[in-house]
Amino acid sequence: MNRKLIRTTLADVKARRDVIPQQNRNPEQGGGRPGGMGMPQQRPGQQPMQMRKRQPPPTETHAEIYYYKKQIDAHTPMVMVLQDGEEIEGTIEWYDRGALKINRRSAPNLLVLKRNIKYMYKAEERVGKVDSEERTEAHGDDDTSEPAFEN
Repeated sequence: MNRKLIRTTLADVKARRDVIPQQNRNPEQGGGRPGGMGMPQQRPGQQPMQMRKRQPPPTETHAEIYYYKKQIDAHTPMVMVLQDGEEIEGTIEWYDRGALKINRRSAPNLLVLKRNIKYMYKAEERVGKVDSEERTEAHGDDDTSEPAFEN
């Protein structure tokens, strides 16, 4: 059995497009159906059907998924601060819609629910904060230094 694919040409599509508006003319324009039964007139307050409403932006940007994937591939040590203030340090092994599996070196691995995580950051950023605090404490004890401002 031989089946032939029937395909329309661009000329056929353009011809149909030109014929359809001629059939839908209003009776006042001289066209329309016999007996004055044309398409209903468009009221002045209505917008044409061709105007389409813009689509809202997507609710999911996939930025979170991209961030987790990047940290997993690089085995980046992360610090998760939980809602109660506890800090968990480790690398992310895998993630789910609602949870992260954290591998830790000196402690058991954890499965942390995302709703319990307040925020997270890279562990190397915490080391930078500690160094800067130590430097300010070392320089802050000098009595010879002038205050930042005076009253």
